[in-house]
Amino acid sequence: MDTIASLFSFITTPVSWVIVQFHSVYGKVFGPDTGWAWGLSIVSLVILIRICLIPLFVKQIKATRAMQTLQPEMKKIQERYKNDKQRQSEEMMKLYKESGTNPLSSCLPILAQSPFFFALYHVLNGIATGSTIGVINDSLLASARKAHIFGAPLAAKFTDGSSKVEALGATLTDVRVVTAIMIVMMSASQFYTQRQLMTKNVDTTVKTPFMQQQKMLMYVFPVMFAIFGINFPVGVLVYWLTTNVWTMGQQMYVIRNNPTPGSKAQAAYLERLTKHVTHHEKTRSRGERSIVKAIVSKGRDRNEFERKFINSLTKVGLVAQADGTVVKGESTAVETEDGTPTTATPRRQQPKRQTKAQRQSTAARATDDSAENTPDADESKTSLSKSDEPEDAKPATAAKKPAPKPAGGTRSKAQSGQRKGPQRPKSPSKK
Repeated sequence: MDTIASLFSFITTPVSWVIVQFHSVYGKVFGPDTGWAWGLSIVSLVILIRICLIPLFVKQIKATRAMQTLQPEMKKIQERYKNDKQRQSEEMMKLYKESGTNPLSSCLPILAQSPFFFALYHVLNGIATGSTIGVINDSLLASARKAHIFGAPLAAKFTDGSSKVEALGATLTDVRVVTAIMIVMMSASQFYTQRQLMTKNVDTTVKTPFMQQQKMLMYVFPVMFAIFGINFPVGVLVYWLTTNVWTMGQQMYVIRNNPTPGSKAQAAYLERLTKHVTHHEKTRSRGERSIVKAIVSKGRDRNEFERKFINSLTKVGLVAQADGTVVKGESTAVETEDGTPTTATPRRQQPKRQTKAQRQSTAARATDDSAENTPDADESKTSLSKSDEPEDAKPATAAKKPAPKPAGGTRSKAQSGQRKGPQRPKSPSKK
């Protein structure tokens, strides 16, 4: 083991030096021989490594986005060679080579931090065996061997025997309980990270070998961590648990603010963006403008979530511009499911339905108006006035016109001057 450590001293020496520097800071607060000082030193080492890997993570995101742009081409290859799996795989690899993408780009952060993991493992193994490594001298080695995290020594393993654990100043029960809990948390965080990627941030409209690979890793990695975790010292478990939690939080941030097109995360993001833009009537950040700009540039190639976003802006009188800004506009064109713009015509408003009483009163008023405008109404009014001429003197040829029937079957009102009830017929005229 010393030979292997000496061969990789160019890695173990910097890692041990960083741990010692952090320990000197936390030792002044919590005490140099406490598990908090050494445990926080390992956590700080993880954070420092992950910060240095952020450019690599950004490169991974870009490579993933490049893979997503190939989704339509992948779908065509799948449909063309759906009965020939070997030819389908060959065409997929040819497409990856021509576009310069790599489906294994998601493994880059893990591969990049593996040397640091190897160095930390040897540093902690040297503490467990009582041998100095890197810049850790005898005094620091004695301090690290006294450090306990929740009752488990920093260099203890799940598979250690009772004699070795007692030599480190702990009990076998404490060591196995702490290591088992940390292994379960480490595996669960890894599984949740992969599951979140598969269920929320993957375009479900296209099935590619890349998706199958991610689905396989979702189950393989947690099992690997559980199997190998029983041989990891407590300090290494702290390292992997911290880096898994960092990865999970980092991925949650990316999924929320820069989701994959066509995924469930994009649908949720565009729904939030629609409410935000319609409330403020503009895009307020560079990230929002970049998302809107990408959606506008797609044109008819937009997915259903992006078309819904554009239509929602159109309905409230907003128009997305090519530079990612949103302005007020008069456009009423909305897009259908196939991306074809259509003009939204306003619906014809139906008249309100009147009640029976309103219809009867309207019909009665119409009857009165028609009766007043006819000549018979004037004659009926003048016939009530007293006249000096006897009834016999009136010409017999003046025949009385029948009264108009009430409209709509309603009961007509009595004309002015007429008595209510049945009228007695007039006496026949004398000749």
